[in-house]
Amino acid sequence: MTLLDRLLDPFRGEAITIPPYDGAWKPNTDIETAARVASLPEADNLVQDAEGEIWLTAGYALYRLDARNPTPVERFSSPVTALAAPPRGGLAIATADGGLMLRRNGETQDLRAAFPAVVSATALLAGDDNTLLVAQGSAHSAATDWVQALMRKQRDGAIWRLDLSSGKAERIADGLAFPAGLALDENGAPVVAEAFAHRIISLAGARARTVLDRIPGYPGRLAPAHDGGWWLAVFAPRNRLIELVLREDRFRADMIATVPQDYWIAPALRSGESFLEPLQRGGVRTMGVRKPWAPARSYGLVARLDAQFQPVGSHHSRADGHRHGAVSVLDLPNARLVAFKGAGEIVDIRKREPLA
Repeated sequence: MTLLDRLLDPFRGEAITIPPYDGAWKPNTDIETAARVASLPEADNLVQDAEGEIWLTAGYALYRLDARNPTPVERFSSPVTALAAPPRGGLAIATADGGLMLRRNGETQDLRAAFPAVVSATALLAGDDNTLLVAQGSAHSAATDWVQALMRKQRDGAIWRLDLSSGKAERIADGLAFPAGLALDENGAPVVAEAFAHRIISLAGARARTVLDRIPGYPGRLAPAHDGGWWLAVFAPRNRLIELVLREDRFRADMIATVPQDYWIAPALRSGESFLEPLQRGGVRTMGVRKPWAPARSYGLVARLDAQFQPVGSHHSRADGHRHGAVSVLDLPNARLVAFKGAGEIVDIRKREPLA
């Protein structure tokens, strides 16, 4: 940096930089060539319960994956936003309106009353000590309204620890930028994927400690890898235009007030469905072909993390792909399932099929 740069930088403002897809994040077409397991619009949470049954959600419904065919089991009055399978059996189910219930041995335990206010959960994690960790993306927005929470720059998320025996909930962290994924480290301390801060933090001590930052997207749910380590679903990409809009408060306020949300300059779980969407000039070059390196509002990305939550590899569906909006990973001995809410598909990234 020259002396002139040092003198001018205070007047230029901070540069907008996005971490590159490099190293463990290097792009590939693994997701596009992965074998399709099932098609299900709005496919979301994937879990396996203590009896070996595989469950998933889509919109308002809970499904069981029988012979890789989603079978509807129950429909709720609000979209299902999080799912967990306690080691002692049953399912913990959260809905966008703040509902939280535990289904076990044919009985339903309503857990909503454990919280002092409405908690719309983005992720759940059931421990073997009869506790349930609950990630609350925002105190003022439902888990399904993450785009609005981002554009309003809300940093009012929290993590709760719920004792299932006593029915008492304790808030163990707050002021978070939309926590969307939960895990436990080797010592049993909570680890959180903080989506809007593009990082993973540990709650092991009195203060949160960053264990992975500069993630090139919006990190969501964490899931254990079958042979050790973790999987991270990155549900949307970062790009410079969106980062610029997040800095321009007046422009963003006008956009929120006057433009339909589908056409905001904001990340999305899927894109390319309308000519009114932003970022098209950067994505279409000639003959209507979208380039894989084009700036994108949506992307498909899951990352493999080691036991210390450091990236060691990743699988991609790039800007010209269609399997975007990765929201959940379920790693089994014979399959590695990923739910793409944007594409409405569940795929097995262990198996390949030729590009269409």
